[in-house]
Amino acid sequence: MENYNDTTQERPTVNPFLNVWMHPKQTARYMIDVKSIGFAILVLSIGYIGSLLSGLIDSNFMPELSPWLIALFCVIIAPIAGIIGTAFSAFITWLFGKLFKGTATFSALFKGLSLSAIPMIVLIPFYLIWLFTSPETLMDANLAGSAPWIFWPTTLATIVAGIWSFVITVGVVAEAHEISNWKAFFTVFIPSFILFIIFFVLIVVLFIGLIGVGMM
Repeated sequence: MENYNDTTQERPTVNPFLNVWMHPKQTARYMIDVKSIGFAILVLSIGYIGSLLSGLIDSNFMPELSPWLIALFCVIIAPIAGIIGTAFSAFITWLFGKLFKGTATFSALFKGLSLSAIPMIVLIPFYLIWLFTSPETLMDANLAGSAPWIFWPTTLATIVAGIWSFVITVGVVAEAHEISNWKAFFTVFIPSFILFIIFFVLIVVLFIGLIGVGMM
């Protein structure tokens, strides 16, 4: 496994926004050893703007609001959602990393995992264009008709950003915990799978409950 735990004097300056795409482990070590929690919050705050904008798809989120107010809402909420989401991810990967004898601290994982929000920054212009040019096709799940021209490039960018965010997450967990990539993969995959099963069961139970109430 690659090891980037060198001294600060020997380590070149790294631009996390650019370097993380090709060198997630090196960037994670730089974030953990050099950067502050405040910088991590800045990174995830910008990235979560894209994440929140992508969450507008078929959301029926206050369709009467203007696109400007919706975009402003995403900007304001992004730091809060980013801190909560990254803190939760850091706790889960810290906890499950112990199963593979990981050595990372919560703060190290929090700073490192903020990097997984960087691919979402790419989505910001795509969703802003969609939001301002055709908000009804973005947020109305029941709207019939052809998709706007921005739909396909936005969908492709979302898929690529999601995959790259996962790759970065695995690299960060491997570097922070000082474990192999495969162990890091399962550290991320196992809790994600468990949460998926829990949510699936809850949805099924809720659906059956609604059917039962409707038949009364």
